[in-house]
Amino acid sequence: MRPRIFVTQPIPQPALDLMAEYGDVEVFPWTNRDVSLDELESASKRSHYLFCMHETPIRATLFEPGSQLVGIGYSGPDPELHDLDAIAVSGVRMLRAVRPSPPEDDPDGYSFDGYGLNPRATGQLMVALLLDCAYRVNESDMFCRANGFFQEMTMQFMGQGTTGKTVGLYGFGKVAKQAARLLTTMDMEVLYTKRTRLTPEEEEKWGVTWCADPDDLVARSDYVCMLVNYTADNAELFGEREFKLMKPTAYFINVARGRLVDEQALIDALRDGTIAGAGLEVFRTEPPVVHDAYVPAEFRKMDNVVLTPHNGGATYASRGAQTLRTAEAIVEDIKANWQN
Repeated sequence: MRPRIFVTQPIPQPALDLMAEYGDVEVFPWTNRDVSLDELESASKRSHYLFCMHETPIRATLFEPGSQLVGIGYSGPDPELHDLDAIAVSGVRMLRAVRPSPPEDDPDGYSFDGYGLNPRATGQLMVALLLDCAYRVNESDMFCRANGFFQEMTMQFMGQGTTGKTVGLYGFGKVAKQAARLLTTMDMEVLYTKRTRLTPEEEEKWGVTWCADPDDLVARSDYVCMLVNYTADNAELFGEREFKLMKPTAYFINVARGRLVDEQALIDALRDGTIAGAGLEVFRTEPPVVHDAYVPAEFRKMDNVVLTPHNGGATYASRGAQTLRTAEAIVEDIKANWQN
């Protein structure tokens, strides 16, 4: 008998093809919702392996009597999503995707060598959101679709563009670095703030200018980009006070985590004109805060907000590499442990 593998959402074909060589693969088919806990529990009773994405919860109920699970492929333990105690006593093998080590001569993935694809893709999406705000692409698209008529260079959709403007990178990790190398080619001044300043050589490499005071960065920037890692200590790091520091012509871009922002304060700032608009890739209403992620209705009604569904790593190269590593971990376990 071949092992049965349940994949918790549609993924690129190469990973599916690899697993199909060694087992019978079932893919949760829907792209408009997450797999439910009940559906995961049902899958655990008919499947030997689960292929989990980073937002898939792993709860104790997956290991209850009737479960056939012997292995779960995943990207790594997350105490907010995974019941680590239940996993530890379950006897189910946790098959962690092995990430490649960065080259010694390029730890940031600056050159294109297959390393750092997810930060690269997310950084590029951040720039895409910024450009959409700068040139009001989304609004213009909706206008053309709704009306058919257009007036060349209409005042209705004038944008502030990027030439001569200032972008502030609030945090400077892997994603920010990949964004910075693009932003510096767009006639923009690129500011950054982080707890530890880069060396002069690093600042020159990335083309960025240090702001010791985050408030100074917020006040000076035409585009404020949230890029710090979320921790419990910096929840709602950005709120009403920070939005009031921004220029009324400025845009707020968030590709980090929704919980870094006081979401109601952002909604209020967008409604009352405190800031010009926003580009949002992440929201408070997503795992682990809720199981079924959704975009708040207030944002969906605003013309001055560009929305993407936490899709920063969704390129064929990036997501393909990520899912293939998890598939490889499952296949290695099958080859080592599965008894026909």
